[in-house]
Amino acid sequence: MTSERADATEQLSLSRQIHQRLREAIIRGRYPQGHKLAEVRIADELSVSRVPLREAVPMLEMEGFVVTTPRRGAVVTTWTTKLIHDLFDLREVLEVGAAGLAARAIGRGASADRIRQALEHSHAVVDDGDPYRIAEASTLLHERIVEATGNTLMQASMRSVSGRVQWLFFLTSDLDVHDAFHDHVELVAAIARGDERMAEALAFAHIERDREPSFAVLRKPLG
Repeated sequence: MTSERADATEQLSLSRQIHQRLREAIIRGRYPQGHKLAEVRIADELSVSRVPLREAVPMLEMEGFVVTTPRRGAVVTTWTTKLIHDLFDLREVLEVGAAGLAARAIGRGASADRIRQALEHSHAVVDDGDPYRIAEASTLLHERIVEATGNTLMQASMRSVSGRVQWLFFLTSDLDVHDAFHDHVELVAAIARGDERMAEALAFAHIERDREPSFAVLRKPLG
């Protein structure tokens, strides 16, 4: 590998590391909704140069964590009533269909191991009690279900919204995580036995059950 190519690879790796650190900081609320990401200050806080920081911001914007404007630069996204409804509507279209397709694929011989592993992991982190890790593990399980469909377009769609899914899971962590885990157990069982219709029904009920409670939890910050 040439030195120029090695430098570019290292720069990309650093940009991704910065992206992950900023992503977690936004989800945890260190950079609150509506907060302007001041480039110089954040570069100082993270002890990095401004070049990889500038490369990380478009990644955050693609995932819906920030909005950039010519005058204000990057500003942390503010959750609104419409944005929450849009996310729930998309999840119902994407994840309900994915649950059925995953069950079909597994019924025809595909492995359910990665889904089961994600379920076990989510159980372990629920006991730890860290809302960020619980949200992260729950999102991973939903990603694994979409992955099990074998549909690359569905997987790409899920990747584009999974960050916002995790963020909303974190913000609504006051909801009963044990109820959510029970839903996950039933959903994974239906998928693992290849029961398409039941998997779809459980996925829909699981997603829709949290819609209105999410608004109750987030009512004060909503615009």
